[in-house]
Parts: sequence; structure tokens; C-alpha cells
Amino acid sequence: MKNLARNQAGFMVPVLAAATLMAVLMGSRSSMGLFIGPINTATALGAATVSFAFALSQLAWGAAQPVVGVLARRHGTTRVIVAGGLLSATGLAMVTAAGSGATLIAALLLAGAAGAAAGGAPLLLGAVAQRVAAERRGLALGLVSAGSSAGQLLLAPLAALLVAGIGWQGAMLAFAALSIAVLPMARAFRHPPAAAEAAGGQAAVDARAALREPSYWCVTAGFFVCGFHVSFLTTHMPGVLELCGFSTGFSGLWLALVGACNVVGSLASGWLMQRVSMKTLLGALYALRAAGVALFLLLPASGETMLGFALWMGLTYMATLPPTTGIIAKLYGAQNVAVLFGITMALHQVGSFLGVWLGGLELELTGGYRWVWLLDILLAAAAAALAHLPVREGRQGAPTLPPQPALAGAAAR
Repeated sequence: MKNLARNQAGFMVPVLAAATLMAVLMGSRSSMGLFIGPINTATALGAATVSFAFALSQLAWGAAQPVVGVLARRHGTTRVIVAGGLLSATGLAMVTAAGSGATLIAALLLAGAAGAAAGGAPLLLGAVAQRVAAERRGLALGLVSAGSSAGQLLLAPLAALLVAGIGWQGAMLAFAALSIAVLPMARAFRHPPAAAEAAGGQAAVDARAALREPSYWCVTAGFFVCGFHVSFLTTHMPGVLELCGFSTGFSGLWLALVGACNVVGSLASGWLMQRVSMKTLLGALYALRAAGVALFLLLPASGETMLGFALWMGLTYMATLPPTTGIIAKLYGAQNVAVLFGITMALHQVGSFLGVWLGGLELELTGGYRWVWLLDILLAAAAAALAHLPVREGRQGAPTLPPQPALAGAAAR
């Protein structure tokens, strides 16, 4: 009985720590769309410029992910999280003093790149994947992903209230302080897992071999579409709602409802990925997104339609995170998740950049978002139909390619 309790505690400590960190860091990022309008009003920089700055922040977040994975392997996950959290909070504080496009971009680039270290999904999910048994990995990854969704549920309405009550600058500073407050949770990862120590140089060999596999790039292509879709929604949906005559408070409610449904979707995805093919699950999720956007465009812009759209999208869009991570861990080993999923996340953030930037660009040129919505449908349909069909799921935890002698020698040196 004591051993069972100890095993359960050992399972939950890193899971809860990662879920809390993702709740605050990812929840804060998911609420940034509420700041675009107030920043534009205060600075008069224009919707395209402000959206471009936030899009570059998404790009910086993604570009930093593979580097963060390497740094965590060399210096430890805890140190990387703490350093990233402090720098991310500094970037958010700098946003409040930005008076030009260049200073706004610089501040958001710092917040984005550093945030990848403090609360990036590849780092945290990789750390958890190494610390739980393969048969419990789906549940663990679903719980961590649900933490990110819970953060959106809590922080989106909080951001709306703070912006209305103390102004956007005070709200941004409050988010910076909150980012620092959760950094002690990083202590859960101060000791490297035994599996990671045993993997040693072999991990680098397997990771490099994965980059030559079509399966890896098919999964990554699907996650690129995920980035376009999610970041366009979280950044520009407040603007869509404003164009339809809804208030900032309703936008906060919309984002909160998405976050609540994300919790359910993430947990359900973690449960399903241990019972059905993960590539089939991913294909179904992308198909549901495409159908949801198409219905949204066809139905009248009523409050019921908006809340129904939040329900539909919330159940699907964060649900892709557990099976995407799970496929990479299954094919190439849990010790490679931080680096390989970091590269996947980098491409995800390229999609995020395009979703955020193109949304702002179309708004400034046409006053709406119709063409970006249509592009979103096409990309989601392509991800459902093409990106995951060639994926070949291998044995649990077994890399699909053997180490190459030349790379093995390089790793040994």
C-alpha cells in the first residue's frame, strides 16, 4: 500500500507542476488578444502593426523551442524554467512602456522567446513524459494539456476584468507578476529522471534519425495548421466579436468557455489516445475544426452561435496536443520529446505567426476576416485528409530508425 501511494505521488508531482506552469504561461498567452485593441488605441500604431508585433512574438516562441530543449538537457529543466520565467515577465513589463512599433516588437520578442523556456509545451510535456510509465503517459499528457486549458478558463475573464478595471498596462504588469509567482513549481524537475541519464548520447542519435522520417514531418505539418488555427482564434476572436457588436466582457466569456471546453477535450484526448490510433484521433480533430468554422460562417452572428462556436472549438483545438506529443514519444522515445517536439512546435509557431499577422492584415485592408476564415477551413481539411494518413505508428517507446554509425561516433565524442 505504501509503495502504491509513493508511486501515485511520484506520478502526480511532475504532472501537477507542469500543469500549473502551463496554466499560467499558456493561459496568459491565450489572453493576449484582449490587449490588442487597447494597445492599438493607446499607441495609434494601427491594427496591422500591433498584430504583426504579436505575430512575431508567436514566431519567437516557436523558434526558441528546440534551443530550450537542448539547454534543458545540458543545464537542467528547473534552471531553464526559472530563467525563462524571469525574462518573460521582464518582456511583459516592457510592453507597458512601448511607444513605437520597434519597442513593442522588441518587448514581445523577449516575452515570446523567454516564455518558451518557462512554460513551453515541448519542455514541460517532455519532462513529464520521461517521468511517467508509457502505459500512463496518455493520462499524464492529457492532464498537463488540461492545465493549459484551465489557465485560459481562469485568466481570460481575469484579463478582461483587469483591463476594464485598472487599464491594459496594469493588467499586463499583473500577468508579469503572476508568471514569477508560479516559478517555484519548477522544483519538481530539479532531479533528472533515471531514464534520461541512461539514454545519454543515444538520445541525440535517435532524434537526428527522426528528422529523416516522413512520419515525423507529417505530424509536424498537421501541427503547423494547429498553430495557424489556434493563434488566429485566440488573438482575433475578440476583434471578430467586437465587429459583431459584442462587448469586451463577452469576449472574455468566450475565451473562458473555450478554456473550459479545452479541459474536457484535453482529458478526453489523453484517454482516447491509449485506446485508438493517435493519427486517426488527430485526423478527426482537424476535420471537426474545419466543419466547425464552416458552420460558424454559415450561421447568423447571434450570441447563441458565438457560444456554440466556443464550445465546438474548445473541445477540439487543445486536444491535438496530447496525441501529437504521444506519437513523437512513441516513435522516437520519451527522452527526445523536448527536442523533437520543440522543432514541431517551432513550425506550429510559424503557423501561429501567419494566423495572427494575416488576420490583422486583412482587418486593416478589408475591415473583416472572411478570407482568413476560408483559408483556415482549407488548412484544417488538408491536415485531416493528408498530413496524418502516411504516419506509421511504431512500437511503444521504440525509435523507428536504428542509430547510424557515423552519428553514433559523433555522439560518443
